[in-house]
Amino acid sequence: MAKAPDSTAAAETEREGADPAVGVDRPAAPATPRATRGFPSAVSRAGRVSGLDGLRTLAVALVVVYHVERDVVPGGSVAVDVFFTISGFVITRLLLAEYVRHGGISLMSFYRRRWLRLVPAMLAMCAFCAVLGMTTSLSGFAGSVQAAGLSATFLTNVVRAMETGPYSGLTAPLAHTWSLGVEEQFYLLWPLALLFLLRRSRARTVLLCTAALCVLPLLWRCVLWNPDAAHRIYNGTDTRADQLLAGALVAVVLARLRADDPRLALLRTWAGRLAWPALALLGLVAWQVPLTEDLGGWTTAWYTIGFLAVAALSATLVAALELRPEDRLSRLLALTPLAWVGRNLSYGIYLWHYPVIRLLASLGMNEGRLAATVVLTLLMALLSHYAIEKPLLRRSHVTKAPRPALATATT
Repeated sequence: MAKAPDSTAAAETEREGADPAVGVDRPAAPATPRATRGFPSAVSRAGRVSGLDGLRTLAVALVVVYHVERDVVPGGSVAVDVFFTISGFVITRLLLAEYVRHGGISLMSFYRRRWLRLVPAMLAMCAFCAVLGMTTSLSGFAGSVQAAGLSATFLTNVVRAMETGPYSGLTAPLAHTWSLGVEEQFYLLWPLALLFLLRRSRARTVLLCTAALCVLPLLWRCVLWNPDAAHRIYNGTDTRADQLLAGALVAVVLARLRADDPRLALLRTWAGRLAWPALALLGLVAWQVPLTEDLGGWTTAWYTIGFLAVAALSATLVAALELRPEDRLSRLLALTPLAWVGRNLSYGIYLWHYPVIRLLASLGMNEGRLAATVVLTLLMALLSHYAIEKPLLRRSHVTKAPRPALATATT
């Protein structure tokens, strides 16, 4: 049910300006005076954060366990909230850095990189499931052709949002791709909105508008809420946007503050103090709270203010990992195995774990299914990374740096 940003964004170079979610590396260019006004730290904060890669690994591991052994972590779907916030942060910091470097944002280049990062690996997974559905009698892949079509066009979340009762079998074989739909739709709209704000507003106004946008989905959920609207709220991009925008807000705030700004020192202090409690609260939710069940008043609270509350916890973690790389939590999450898996395999793990689970269930495997799922999913993720994702990401590195005129024309 959850997604690894990119799983719902992830991979690739270590040089300044490169990011796992975008998979592109651009050389720094002289910034225009207008572009640098108000975002003095945008370029310096555009590099990798290894702790975030480790956090991706923890989140995708939680997703796998949740889908195999739901009784162990009944609230494991909270991992998708964490992924959303990470994705909003990573994408926004890269867009701001590009704007400062080049005086504009090449939207076509951005969308091309997103396509190369997400779609080919997704199409391979969809094709695999569709072939199994057409050529075998495995029960877990009945209806895979239709489900693959919805997943490949990032519409799974739209279909699920329109269903009022129990989810139908239309999206069941690839139900996990709902969160990829939310992220892809956000990637389509947010760069347009951000570039509009950057072109028309002062930096402070950009920050205030981003903060205001974080609140709007909460108000919209309160308007929509009733038990029959649970699927609509859970799967809608408009009703989940605050979780992505919370990460975007962190990126805007950090780009606004100079290294010697006392407000940055205050933010660094409190992020460090709150990071462990935030992680503990998220872990408690995953361990104890069955989020997708009807729990009366708790369900109402979760489907209205709960999403924003978890986004705030996730944003606290993101800020701490960015600002305090020397802290114990950051060093732990930045351990090479965790960071490497999060950087290179988290998207592939997310894509393949659900088909693997359905395959093993269709074959009647019950004993040792979690271990088998982990092993087979890792193998498929490695194959996806080295055969599909990495070669295509190399192609994205040859994209020319955008020109301000191109960014303006694109807008």
